[in-house]
Amino acid sequence: MSQISRRRALAGIGAVSALSLAAPRVARGAERTVVGALRFTSHAPSFVAQERGYFAEAGLDVDFEFFQAAQPMAVAVASRDVGYAVTAITGGLLSLANKGAAKVIGGALREEPGIDGQMILASNDAHAAGLTSPAALGGKTFGMTTAGSSFHYMGSRIAEAEGVEMSFKPLQKVGAVIGALKSGQVDAWSIVPHIAKALAGAGAVQEIGRVAEYLPDYQVTTVFTSADNASGERERTAAFLEAFSRGAADFNAALVDRTAGEEAAEEMVRLIHKYVYTDRPYEKAAPSIRNGAMRISPGAALGMRSIEDQLAWFREEGLVESSAETLVDPSYVETV
Repeated sequence: MSQISRRRALAGIGAVSALSLAAPRVARGAERTVVGALRFTSHAPSFVAQERGYFAEAGLDVDFEFFQAAQPMAVAVASRDVGYAVTAITGGLLSLANKGAAKVIGGALREEPGIDGQMILASNDAHAAGLTSPAALGGKTFGMTTAGSSFHYMGSRIAEAEGVEMSFKPLQKVGAVIGALKSGQVDAWSIVPHIAKALAGAGAVQEIGRVAEYLPDYQVTTVFTSADNASGERERTAAFLEAFSRGAADFNAALVDRTAGEEAAEEMVRLIHKYVYTDRPYEKAAPSIRNGAMRISPGAALGMRSIEDQLAWFREEGLVESSAETLVDPSYVETV
């Protein structure tokens, strides 16, 4: 499969952290845009862009629609009920891209050596019975939302690396997987750190490894939109990506690189708390939000090596035949 060439349409995004912060104010005549999201720390760039006025400055009047899994979000984007969204590559997204309905236009969350990333977890019962490392996953049950989800991909690649076979149990929603793992209905799972650390820290599950040990350059989530938006609404799409990238730069500086100082970090956590762990008091939510601070791709750059590996896995599993050329519109951001 040919490698997609590098292109950059968002000149100057690398310097976005130096841009001044503006109060959220929707410009007159701004286009109403619905953004799909999960209530995860990893979706913070969109929240920052909204709260700090970056979307408004870009001429976008943004509303959020929240989902509990990736597949329904892909359907909403393809039907244009949602304009832009951030989530993992799934079988559903690939099927829609194959039909000419959706395009990946940028990168978001990614694994990076040296930064706490997604954790591999075991239920307490399975851990007590010997599941103390991924090497012991043979014959075990791994939780996932749906077949063809990122959880399915991660679990398969981990099992392949360890030379073991295990089964997968689809449970549709992240909350259902958490419940199944805590009750021992599934033996293992992998998930982002703001969820994993909270579960392990409370003694509800046990950590047995890190996803980055198996997929060190994993492009965990991508930015995507309808194919019609990608080809026919280029100005609006570029504006969305620029505002999103400004939010990502602020997030990385405050909570990942920690170059912005503790005051900025505290401000960032409070901003994210408006969208994540809203059912908890700030004091209890703050540690989990900080724990979820994985790198967001600067300038929404897209890791094509990881994308190619994910597509290869879908073909190996006989799930979806797709190509990078069908899935990705590389004209908006740098591909690496």
